[in-house]
Parts: sequence; structure tokens; C-alpha cells
Amino acid sequence: MTFADHLETFHGLPVFTLPEPGARSLPAAGDVAWRLDCYAAGDVPFPEVWQSFRERVDSADVRALVIGPWWEDEYIELGPVLELLLADAEGFPALRALFLADVVGEECEISWLELADVTPVLERFPLLEELGVRGGDRLSLRPVRHESLRALRFQSGGLPGSVVRAVGACELPALERLELWLGVSAYGGDATVADLAPILAGGGLPALRHLGLQDSELQDDIAAAVASAPVMAQLESLSLSMGTLTDAGAEALLDGQPLTHLRRLDLHHHFVGEAVAGRLRAALGSAGTEMDLSGRQVPRQWRNEEWRYVAVSE
Repeated sequence: MTFADHLETFHGLPVFTLPEPGARSLPAAGDVAWRLDCYAAGDVPFPEVWQSFRERVDSADVRALVIGPWWEDEYIELGPVLELLLADAEGFPALRALFLADVVGEECEISWLELADVTPVLERFPLLEELGVRGGDRLSLRPVRHESLRALRFQSGGLPGSVVRAVGACELPALERLELWLGVSAYGGDATVADLAPILAGGGLPALRHLGLQDSELQDDIAAAVASAPVMAQLESLSLSMGTLTDAGAEALLDGQPLTHLRRLDLHHHFVGEAVAGRLRAALGSAGTEMDLSGRQVPRQWRNEEWRYVAVSE
């Protein structure tokens, strides 16, 4: 699976891609989520895109920022882009949301995106409420305390276990939504179920209401761990979608603590048989829980064995 479309909205704002200079009039700085893209800006280096953005838009009023392709020729790592943003952090007092790597498959596969340490973003923007990151190669995070962050998303075909452990070690008292696409080991997704234990305990995330542990080749084991996790009691929605969930994982959910308090359970892209899926619908449907069991997959045959696959890997 690849991403077919760029973000259309972010942080409740329409996304507006900065055009080439003189191309058209610009909206008010605080009315849109600004997207910076080297291709859309005329195939120029990112430092020139950044300079043009600073000159044409009042950064003091910018509320949301989206970084698209940051290269105009050869792929380069994200680090220099973050250096520019962090160096100008004081010029963005209203910034509340940042999305790194709004890149679709035809521009670069998700596993090829070369990222960086994103910890300084949280350190330099203490009022940030939403952070989204796409990709996993060279991605790193250190444990931090952040008082304002309400939504954190890592979209990856292979999320490093070190990042998962760092998330679990962070203190994020305001965090309401956490979404981790764990991916597969072939693309660097080496997180274990044990790495998720601090998140599932819920101690450092008292405000958490939505948890997504998705796109994993360990989806059955994750489901079993979630079924008895303390954090479940505080959740309003849960996503175990996009991975290799089978009857075993679905039955673990049925046999664990009650899930009827959930408003929504998202299991789309799964390998659950119709009989067990029916039991899930019966158990949760009567309680009014909205369920997504769409996208039932069929295992493929590989060297006389069944092979189950996640939705996003390469």
C-alpha cells in the first residue's frame, strides 16, 4: 500500500500548499495549514522554499505546518529541514500542529524516507498540540515531558522499537490520541509487545482516549496484551487495524476485559474469519460500539505456507 493523496486537512484546517512566488494570492496566515513542497515551489532547494515562506507569510500567526517533499532532486534526510524550523522557532509563537513528511508513494516510498531525531521539535515548541510523523528510517525520539501535546502519530512501515520505548517513557499528561503504525521487521519495525507495556499500563498518559497500535505483523499478540491492559478502561476508541489480526487475536479480545464501553473499535484490514467476526459484532454491536471489520484479507501462499501481510510496509 502507498499513500495516494496528500493531506487535505490538518489540525482542523484546510491544507494549502505554498505556490511559486507570484503564482496567486495567499490566504491569511492563520486560516490554513501551510504545506511546503519543493516540487510545488518550482523545484528549488528547501532552504529557498523556507525563505520564501518566511518572507511571504506572517509566521507569528501560523497555526499548522505540513512538510511535504523536502528535496528537489536526490532524496536527502529530514535533519537539515528540522534545523531550519528549529532555528526559527521563536518566530512561530502560534504554531500548534506539525506534520513531517506528507509524501505519497509516487514521490517516495514510506520506507525510503530518511528522517531524524524529532525530540527537539517537542522541546522547542512547548505549546504544540499535534505532531504527525511519516516514515521510520533514521527516526529517533528521546523521552521528554510535554504539557500540551494532545495528538501524536507515527505512520511507518517499520517503526523502530527505540521510538516505541521512548514514547512509553515520555510524560504526556494532555495526550488524548496516540497512533503507532508498527510495521514489519523487514523494514525496521523491531518493536516487541514488551516495548508496549508502559503505554498499555497508561500511567504516563492519563488523558488518553484513543489508542492505535496498527499495521503490525504481531497484531494477534498485541490484541492479547491489549485485552488485559489497564489503559483500556480509559479509552473511548481503539484501533488494531491494518495488521495481521486473525481469529486468535479477535478471540483474545472477546475473552479479555469487556470492551463494551468503547465508542469505536477499528479492525479494518484483517484476517479474521466470518464466524469470529460475527461473535465480535454480536458482543459489541448490542452495546452500541461502532465497529470497522472491513477489508478482510485472504492469506497468500508462500513456499507452501500461508503468508499474512500488513497494509503498509515498503
